[in-house]
Amino acid sequence: MSNVFYANLDKKYKSVERAEGSWVYDTDGKKYLDCAAGIAVTNIGQGIKEVIDAMYEQASNVSYVYGGTFTSEAKERLSQQIIELSPEGMDKVFFCSGGSEAVESMGKIARQYQVEAGRPGKYKIISRWQSYHGNTIATLTYGGRPSWRETYDNYLMKMPHIAQCNCYRCPYGLSYPECGLPCAEELERIIKYEGPDTVAAFLIEPIVGTTSCATMPPVEYMKRIREICDKYNVLFCVDEVITGFGRTGKNFAMDHFGVVPDLISVAKGLGGGYVPIGAVIAHKKVVDAFEKGSRNLIHSFTFAGNPLVCAGASAVLSYTVNNNLVERAAKEGEVFLGKLKDALGDSPVIGDIRGVGMLIGVELVKDREKKEPFDPGKNVSGFIAGYCFDHGLLISSGVTGTADGISGEALQISPPLILDEDEMDFAVDILKTAVLEAERRFL
Repeated sequence: MSNVFYANLDKKYKSVERAEGSWVYDTDGKKYLDCAAGIAVTNIGQGIKEVIDAMYEQASNVSYVYGGTFTSEAKERLSQQIIELSPEGMDKVFFCSGGSEAVESMGKIARQYQVEAGRPGKYKIISRWQSYHGNTIATLTYGGRPSWRETYDNYLMKMPHIAQCNCYRCPYGLSYPECGLPCAEELERIIKYEGPDTVAAFLIEPIVGTTSCATMPPVEYMKRIREICDKYNVLFCVDEVITGFGRTGKNFAMDHFGVVPDLISVAKGLGGGYVPIGAVIAHKKVVDAFEKGSRNLIHSFTFAGNPLVCAGASAVLSYTVNNNLVERAAKEGEVFLGKLKDALGDSPVIGDIRGVGMLIGVELVKDREKKEPFDPGKNVSGFIAGYCFDHGLLISSGVTGTADGISGEALQISPPLILDEDEMDFAVDILKTAVLEAERRFL
């Protein structure tokens, strides 16, 4: 019997033996093409010698010091690399150990910024329904995934949410561009209702990840959000834990919109699966308030920015840049999306196939014309992902609530940025067969 407290106590987990590039091998000798990249993590692929060597060299010298006592060359180098890749005006980096810590840190930095700027009444973080921002109490509060919130509702802070911008399933029943973007205007409305003097920040995933698989708003949406935030002294905070460092074919998802946020949280692509690391990237506007104020950020973590993880992440970013993986994600992601649309686009259980770069969502429906979702209890996405797993393909499933927070399912396809066309064809063939099986079983 295992002593591991697994998430699913009924599931028998396969044991992994090794991984190389985009492939994972279990202890039974079976191999799997990882088109989930773990969970949008292993951007550069596994087993990269340059990263392993960098970690070994750093560990041979010093692996850990407390960030409140020492800095390190690896930490300083990594922060410089991050700023060089970031949108214009981003100035400093706060390190932590993962995505949830990064988003929670972003919320705390936003709150203290308002205090430092002389606006102590501003504390509320507005976010969106059908979003996911992490698994701590604070980040579950910010998130908008009801099935993950309900068990812990008594612990959650009472923070306001607005509707997501989703042109496939517009919450207002309208069509872009005639709609006038009420989903953006709702932000101003709720700021007024809550009281502008109480709102510290607005938090979004610029391109939504797991909870609404690759849902992307129009450029005008993001520009209008920026205007509203500026009007009411609200920080514009973006969760790029999934999208940061190349997944969408740009350094950051915000680069698609030409809009610069105030704070950015990152994690997955930063460590690439080699090290547990996250970070918050702060605009000079935010840093200036601290420099003119207390000059003291009241926040830290024990393992934040330790030399070993920073050396690993630095090597991951170097590999990403030196091998042009961001540009590759843009080009090959378009190819992959086209292959998926060609193979699955006519299926009666596929409502939408969308994506940018190597972040692709496949939304499942019972009725294409009406966009009617399946009964959540049928777990169609789980069936398709399970079939793929049995045939050597890993994709992310269990994505529920895409229609209304409760019903609606989608598959997330987020492979390593190194995926080649032969691997794409392998993935498409298996997924197509899985979808045909789902048609027979559920229609």
